Order: sequence, then C-alpha cells, then structure tokens
Amino acid sequence: MEQFTNESMLDIMLWIDSELNLIKPKENISFEVLSPDIDSSLHLGSSILIDNKKYIYRSFKSWVDLSQLCFCKILTPKIASKNTIIITYQKLDLNNSFHKIKTEDKDIKYGIDSDFSNIIKNEEPAFIYYYKEALKNVNISLRKRVINLGINKADEFQTIKYMLSKDDFKNIDLVGIDYSQSAIKFAKNRFPTKTFYQYDINKLDELNLGKFDLLITIGTLQSINSNFKTLFMSLVQNLLNKNSALIIGFPNSRWIDKEMIYGAKAPNYSYSELSILYKDVYFCKKYLQQHKYRVTITGKDYIFLTATKIIKR
Repeated sequence: MEQFTNESMLDIMLWIDSELNLIKPKENISFEVLSPDIDSSLHLGSSILIDNKKYIYRSFKSWVDLSQLCFCKILTPKIASKNTIIITYQKLDLNNSFHKIKTEDKDIKYGIDSDFSNIIKNEEPAFIYYYKEALKNVNISLRKRVINLGINKADEFQTIKYMLSKDDFKNIDLVGIDYSQSAIKFAKNRFPTKTFYQYDINKLDELNLGKFDLLITIGTLQSINSNFKTLFMSLVQNLLNKNSALIIGFPNSRWIDKEMIYGAKAPNYSYSELSILYKDVYFCKKYLQQHKYRVTITGKDYIFLTATKIIKR
C-alpha cells in the first residue's frame, strides 16, 4: 500500500491517475495519509513533524474533493496508526449514467422506473440548501399560484410543503408539468390536491393555464429539443403576472454511477466545460433585468437564478 507523507497534491493525483487508468487499471485503490484529526488548527498544506517524519496536513474535505475529481466514491476511512488513516477510492462506472441513454421516449429516460427517477436531489446538500434559500428569496409563503416545469416526481413541491404551514400549503395552487406519463401519475398520487399535466412544455399555450406568480424549473429548459432563449422569453411573457418571481436551476453537475459529480459536460468535450452554462445564465439574467426583475445567482452543483419583480412604490 502506498503511503503519502510530504508528497505534493500533484504527486498524489498523478499516482491515483496511473493506478486507476494507466497501468493495469484498478477498481479500488487505497493509500495511507496523515489523519485530518491530528491538529485541526493547521492550515491546508501546512508541514508538521511527527516522530522525526515530515507530513503535509490535509483536511478530510480535501480527500472527498479529490475523490470526485478522480471520478471515484470515497469509502469510510480506516485507522492505520495513531497518526494516520487509510483512504480507499472506489472507481465509478462512467458508462452508468442516464445522460448516456439515447432515446426519444421520455418515459424510458425520465419515467418512474428510470435511473433518473431514482435520483433524490432533496438529499443532496449542494442542491437542497440553495433551493431552500431560493424559495426564501422569492417569499414562497406569499405566493398563491406556482408552476413547476419538469416536475417529475414533485420533489420540489415536497420542499415547499416543508417550508409552509399546513394551511398555507393546502391553499397554495401548485401546478406541475412533465412529459413523462408515469412521473406525472406518481406526482398525482403523492399530492392528490395539486394539479399536474402530462404535456409538452413547448405547447403550454394550448392548456390555457392563466398567470402565475412563481415559475420554477430545475434542469429542464436546457434539456428539451427547443430553442432555449425563445422558450424562456415566451414563458416569462405568457405565464407570469406583474408581481411574479422565478427560480431557474441550471445543472452544473452530472450523475455518474449514482453520484452527483460537479461540472457541466458540454458536447464534444471530454471534461467539464462551462461556456454554455454561463451563456444561458447570463442571457436569463440580462433579459429579466431588462424586464425590471431583481436577479441573484447562487449555487454550486446546481446554479440557481432567482428573480423577483421590482415593485414600484
């Protein structure tokens, strides 16, 4: 087993890459490092001398971050000695991802029996924290009509229910739209008093839904076969009332082998490339500001654009 003491992070990364990908690729690798609990007052990268041996201090977060960058899952560390631990990385199956499914059938890719449906974003801290903050930012307790595009199993409604009183949730008009028939059926059973439609987002004008004071859509607008900018402008113009708000979630991550991996993946790139993401976020921000919305952008693995109409006093 490899033991790292005062090697640089670059040296460690090169070793991991060779073990996982280059020389007789392995599924699991283990290595011994200084325990992150040895001295929590140290700065990351500080040198420390223990029993006449020089170590570089690194926090546990460093090893978690590194595991994701290496497309691995980190397993629970084991104690090697009073000063060191053993860390094991488990290699992810890069082909095990719903993103790689090539089909026009939305139920196969996004339906209740799909890998996508098994994802529970509300249990991902990097998602639920920023989504909860976005709901607070738009004053969800004051909203009366809310529409969610790409609702799937209605996880976003579950968070709204958590944040509202029982009476407020009972009285709020929640409308969910999704193209997957099985997902809509599941959402209806989950929230029988709310309204759901199995429908094409590009044809919402056919439903005569009226106006809403909050639009939510998470990871949907960029994934459908449509002109993103045209669709977005149409939604703002046709669905929202004069005192409206928006929560738009842009995925800055991918799901690989049941793990959420940071970084948007653009076509024709083997690595994370964020140009399209930034371009779309900036377009939405600029357009909404031109239409008198106050806009904030937060998040990490999901970028949340939150906008509220500026009301003239």
